[in-house]
Amino acid sequence: MYTQLTREQRYQIKALLSMGHTQAEIAKAVGVHRSTICRELKRNRGQRGYHARQAHEKALSRRRGKSKPRISPEVWSLVEQRLREEWSPEQISGRLKLEGIFISHERIYQYVYADKGAGGDLWQHLRHRAKKYRKRAGGRDNRGKIPRRRSIEERPALVEARTRIGDWEADLILGKKRQGVALTLTERKSRFTLLRTFPDKRAKPITQGIIDLLKWHGRVKTITFDNGKEFAGHEQIAAALGVDCFFAHPHSSWERGTNENTNGLIRQYLPKSRNLNTVPAEEELLIMDKLNLRPRKCLGFRTPYEVFFDQPLVALTS
Repeated sequence: MYTQLTREQRYQIKALLSMGHTQAEIAKAVGVHRSTICRELKRNRGQRGYHARQAHEKALSRRRGKSKPRISPEVWSLVEQRLREEWSPEQISGRLKLEGIFISHERIYQYVYADKGAGGDLWQHLRHRAKKYRKRAGGRDNRGKIPRRRSIEERPALVEARTRIGDWEADLILGKKRQGVALTLTERKSRFTLLRTFPDKRAKPITQGIIDLLKWHGRVKTITFDNGKEFAGHEQIAAALGVDCFFAHPHSSWERGTNENTNGLIRQYLPKSRNLNTVPAEEELLIMDKLNLRPRKCLGFRTPYEVFFDQPLVALTS
């Protein structure tokens, strides 16, 4: 008597086949009649042999008959494309919802891990940001004092409200063994991000880099810096861009939370093990595109680019 096989049984069959077992031995191990194994291998084998995921999909397809799946292959193809662009399942789900396509992020996770179980690589495009340690708050600040710095306490209250475009946060991230640094600039309302790498933390090139990155669009009203001495050229930046510059309190990274969160996202592409002296300009542009063209939950699943430049939504399915 033929028995409907489960997904797990099909993976077991695949494993036993790979180990060279006979159909009779496989049937005994799986707990079904050997005719079931024979029929399974005959009906659900692909052109390149028997594969558990493919076999299960074939069986389910026959079971469904001609009924149309709730989520079409075209939608799954789009989901896979966005996953490979490092969009999170929640970002994909939220963005598709704006276009009338309803698929939960939990369903996308199920799809990803089913793909992993079948030997796929979609799971490798999920973002994992587990931290090995946390910096201890407080303690002595040995980085010196920046002349004529203005405290964040003097910053206008409307900056905190994120009601306008033009309020930026700035920081550096370090390469492996301090080999190179990356300057990161994030606009508070839109989360629009700019990036440039340098061989070291000297204030003069960092100052010029900030001016060059921000002057091209003119949408700059304030900049809030970390307390590193690499930002000692704040007065030159303020004069060149016509902006007000402020500094967060020492050991108070939450006062630049937008930038700190963005740095965590950038670490997906520039990990701590990476020498930042070797980052080409083309890669810098690619990283900025990855971040600025990816929908964000905090923006109603619009992209930083759309919010910053006030552009209309572009359908993913167009």
